[in-house]
Amino acid sequence: MADPGPDRPQDRGGALLQVLRRIRPDITPLRHSADYRRLYAGQGASLAGSMITFVALPYQAYQLTGSSLVVALLSFAELVPLVLSALAGGLLADAADRRVMILAAEGIGAGAAAVLAVNATLWHQVWLLFVVSVIAASGFGLQRPSVDALVPQLVPRSDLSAAAALGGLTGNAAQLVGPLLGGTLIATAGLPAAYWVDAGTSVIGLVAFSGLSSFPAAPGADRPSFRGLAEGLRYVRSRQEILGSYLIDIAAMFFGAPYALFPAYAARLGGAAALGLLYAAPGAGALVISATSGWTRHVHRHGRAIALAVCGWGLAIAAFGLAPGLWWAVAALAAAGGADMISGVFRMTLWNQTIPSRLRGRLAGLEMISYTTGEPLGNLESGLAASVTGSIRVAVVSGGLACLAGAAIVAAALPLMWRYDERTHQPEPEPDATPEDDGTQPGAGAEPEPGPGPGPGAELEAGPAPGAARP
Repeated sequence: MADPGPDRPQDRGGALLQVLRRIRPDITPLRHSADYRRLYAGQGASLAGSMITFVALPYQAYQLTGSSLVVALLSFAELVPLVLSALAGGLLADAADRRVMILAAEGIGAGAAAVLAVNATLWHQVWLLFVVSVIAASGFGLQRPSVDALVPQLVPRSDLSAAAALGGLTGNAAQLVGPLLGGTLIATAGLPAAYWVDAGTSVIGLVAFSGLSSFPAAPGADRPSFRGLAEGLRYVRSRQEILGSYLIDIAAMFFGAPYALFPAYAARLGGAAALGLLYAAPGAGALVISATSGWTRHVHRHGRAIALAVCGWGLAIAAFGLAPGLWWAVAALAAAGGADMISGVFRMTLWNQTIPSRLRGRLAGLEMISYTTGEPLGNLESGLAASVTGSIRVAVVSGGLACLAGAAIVAAALPLMWRYDERTHQPEPEPDATPEDDGTQPGAGAEPEPGPGPGPGAELEAGPAPGAARP
């Protein structure tokens, strides 16, 4: 019988199957750790509700005032409390039980959403939006370092990239569904309903987080102090790749975060429904990346990937500013979200693979500042730019192009970030590691189970696996 040749259907099917194995999300961390499953479920529920309020707050502020600058100031008001609470949360994450920190902060979020619902029903006070935003931002700042510092305790080093991509997957799904649901709820059931749904998802998060094991302070942890914070800052300054990953993200968000302009943009194109689409679009692009994240295991030069992804973000934001209509704008924002997700995966991978456990909470707080302060500052910058120039387009396009310049400057000033390669990096030994356990095994709360080994594509990997993504 004649040889059917290399292009026979079964060969093509096998090649397609191999490609799918490389790109599909790796769920190994969910299979191997019950505590990671609880953390993952709680984060997903909580973030979905938060993204509803992410749309409802600026919408309500714009409806009450008709001012994009007020919307920008609402975001900017969160800056100082976010910075202070992230620093405090980082210190406490290294010195207190991380489970307790997560639960307490989630309770703050539930209370804040309930107050917003009552305000939307009875009082309609703009000043209260500012007060509650500050409180909610403080709760988030206290919680996030404990969440980030917990992940490397729950999964082995080889699964950190998978855990990061999974976190991005649920986060991006929430960023896609939350704004769409928020816009729909506002248009059909009203603002109070949107806020009450957020409060309800926080309660679901509390239930999931309450099942976590106790995770006390890391071995050798000091009491929270300014000296401990200074130690974390000195460590960051000594590590160009970590410092660069912080600075490049701040630059990207400062110059290229046009969210404060969305309500004014949407008011011309359909109101609340269009606003929901604009806020959901970056999440849609990021979701596509995180759902096809298997390829990230095969990228080892994380600093280079971060810098190039930030350039992609800047170009996509500039394209959004030039978009001739709503759907072009949505497509550009989706591309921006995809680029941001790529940057987030490799930033988290770099951090989780290189930062020692005793500093993980403090540096998680600093990392949180890097990606959360840039956005409020960027909203203020875009709001002021639009007010001064009288043009949303000029404000957005100039910001996107400035992102490219910022990425180039950081990469040139901190060359070790650009050259970072996880295959040649030697992590700092952990104080509790033994010859049999060199820190690569799951920490407290991990439950090794028989069955699946390394995730999809692991057999094709050359060298150690990477590790992990933004909300």
